[in-house]
Amino acid sequence: MPISRRALAAAVTALVLPLSACGSGGGGGSTDASGKVEGDITFQTWNLRANFKGYFDGLIGDFEKKYPGTHVKWVDQPAEGYADKISADAAGGTLPDVVNVSPDLVAPLAKAGLAMDLDKAAGKYKGEYLPGAWASHQVPGMTGTYAFPWYLNTGPMFYNKALFKKAGLDPEQPPKTYDALFTDAVRMARTSGGKVATLANIPTIEDFGRYGASLMDKDGTGFTFNDAKGVELLTKYKELYDAKGLDAQALNATPESAGKDFLTQAVAMNPGSALDLDNFKKQAPSLYKNIGITDQITNTGHVNMYVMGVMVNSRTKNTPAAVAFAHYVTDAEHQMSFAKKVAIFPSTAGSLDDPYFTKEDGTDETRVRVAAAKSLKNAVNYTPVLFSDQMKTALRNEVGKALQGKQSPKAALDNAVTACDRLLKQQG
Repeated sequence: MPISRRALAAAVTALVLPLSACGSGGGGGSTDASGKVEGDITFQTWNLRANFKGYFDGLIGDFEKKYPGTHVKWVDQPAEGYADKISADAAGGTLPDVVNVSPDLVAPLAKAGLAMDLDKAAGKYKGEYLPGAWASHQVPGMTGTYAFPWYLNTGPMFYNKALFKKAGLDPEQPPKTYDALFTDAVRMARTSGGKVATLANIPTIEDFGRYGASLMDKDGTGFTFNDAKGVELLTKYKELYDAKGLDAQALNATPESAGKDFLTQAVAMNPGSALDLDNFKKQAPSLYKNIGITDQITNTGHVNMYVMGVMVNSRTKNTPAAVAFAHYVTDAEHQMSFAKKVAIFPSTAGSLDDPYFTKEDGTDETRVRVAAAKSLKNAVNYTPVLFSDQMKTALRNEVGKALQGKQSPKAALDNAVTACDRLLKQQG
């Protein structure tokens, strides 16, 4: 399964938005799902057949038994070129009835009138899902929800207890807010003579969201992360950078390089997953025995989550069957069974209270799973669905200039917002 999918949205936006003249901006077909569940539908997933063919064959077979007279054709597309495939299908009128999407991919489809508004077609199911997950496929400037939330993911923060203790910090009390983080990071840098940084990454749009900055106006017409909170966060990162609490290579860091810095114990904190723990055990035993696991840093009380969804084509000829199947794929029973086959989390309310997500058995896998599941209950998807990879680059470039002292934090964020707003207008 692909990990990063936002980059694929550009192709969808370029080809699908011109179709909006054909739709109404809220769906081009019937949202009445109350009729008999019958007929043929096509279900498209995203690079899942290779590892989960048995699961989906069983799920589809069970659905067809539950609703005699239905037939689900399953197609699976490779990770590479997925957005291009959706674009071509949307432009050619061959978009499948039920489609595996991410929030950034559903946005242009919704604008083009090709994603069914599930608040209208399936609003009765809303309470089955975590509020933050249901809201993740909403599009600024539009009313409605355009996909059922499917599986979620997030990652805890790992920290090095030995480095915390050496700096005179309580290794059992890692920072949970940005203020505490900056205080601890400055102390870490000073006591180590600038040899140990706490972080290896510069702030992203998610950090601005977790800090409490407003990211975008409600109408989806402009970005707002240059507000007072945004400037405050970047100012603190500048102070941290000057104090050597932020790794000197942070401006050019990648997730891989940041992970390596944490592995070599040059950095005290880093986001990660259960897969990292096994890597620590094999490659850095001294780090592994001192590893701490805590929540993502946040001032809002809500961590960031990544969410995948299942969209219904607004122009399906079998609305009751398409909506019923999309709900079936994403209901609590089937999300739970899928979550036990792969390291993801269900988006359905109550599922994260299952012992599978609350009870540790002493293994690394459950340590991380339990920590992540706890934080997901009220998590939100901070990255605006309209925030493209080009916008990420624009923000990163301006943040870099501020950290280097080439411009003030306020000027940097003003410039980033201007650049992002310009790119937003080009999207249509």
